[in-house]
Amino acid sequence: EINAAGGVGGRPIEFSVTDIDILTPEGITAGFQKLTGEGVSALVSPFVIIPPPALDAAAAYGAPYMSGDTNIDAQLIRASDPAKYGNYFVDPPETYYGSGFVTFLTNLADSGAWTPKNNTVDIIRGDTAYNQNIAAATVEAIEASGGKWQLGEIIDITAGTKDWSPVLQKLAANDPGVIMVDHWIGAELASFSQQFAAAPVDGSLVYLQYGPSQPEYLDIAGDSAEGFVWGTVIGTGNTSAEDKAFRAAYHAATGTNDVTMGMVYPAWCYDMVKVLANAWSNVDPADFAAVNEFIAANPTQGVTGYIDFANGVTPSYPNDVASAAEGVTHYFYQVQDGRHTVIEPADDAEAPFTPAPWMQ
Repeated sequence: EINAAGGVGGRPIEFSVTDIDILTPEGITAGFQKLTGEGVSALVSPFVIIPPPALDAAAAYGAPYMSGDTNIDAQLIRASDPAKYGNYFVDPPETYYGSGFVTFLTNLADSGAWTPKNNTVDIIRGDTAYNQNIAAATVEAIEASGGKWQLGEIIDITAGTKDWSPVLQKLAANDPGVIMVDHWIGAELASFSQQFAAAPVDGSLVYLQYGPSQPEYLDIAGDSAEGFVWGTVIGTGNTSAEDKAFRAAYHAATGTNDVTMGMVYPAWCYDMVKVLANAWSNVDPADFAAVNEFIAANPTQGVTGYIDFANGVTPSYPNDVASAAEGVTHYFYQVQDGRHTVIEPADDAEAPFTPAPWMQ
């Protein structure tokens, strides 16, 4: 779109894609060093599993590093040395998946749209540091709820889980009012959804963390996905004219639709390129320090919300700020009629929460 409109200052943006191994420090470093060796003007990455090598490679180079890491540990590294890591610009941390989820439960119960059968929350916890951080934040928010919610069992799993029957047996025995699946791999959450739908815990609200945003979730889960709730701290709405225009353009460009598109990183990376283009239109792209300073000092309105990198991390609505005009939106979706449907925030919802088939 930018190039079709004449580029930035008459210069087209060139796109260099490098595939990296996001699971090893060596793979991450090699991928980032390949790009910096090309003399790129900026680095854009959805996420890496181990952020420090990426931060260090980007810091040594100096160009803006626009990331969707969703990682509190990476943000603490940036905060510990802003002079070194001032080129790192990132979305809100994963801890909001925990605290924000508990807020969502409270809002949903208080609205009358859902009456929990009990106030116990069981957590199925993945084995990454990311998922450990989310679980810890969830527990902290439950403990701070004044008895509104109670922690049940934490059930640990490993990546690659295919047989969910031991987990389902524990859930059936516990009979919690809420089940949080704190795991991020879409295909594995689809497998969980299929097996849970075949042997559900009647009446329990089930939340899947982030992974359903990946297109393969609905493709694999099929009809079994109906009724599951999930959330993302950066996502794609569908109520404003801007949301609808982005979706239509993205669908046309990629041959996708509302069912087959990714719900998180297409919009986030689109926004990151727009942030960069805005900076490059105002300062010399070769002056990395000036570009980084401009990005930090000049918020932009994007598809994912109001993007303010003054502190390197854009604020989250409603976790940090009181309105969507001040931050990027923490969305909650429910699979309704086979598609991801926004149910919260209430002021940006497509539809109200509907009891899942096993809740009726």
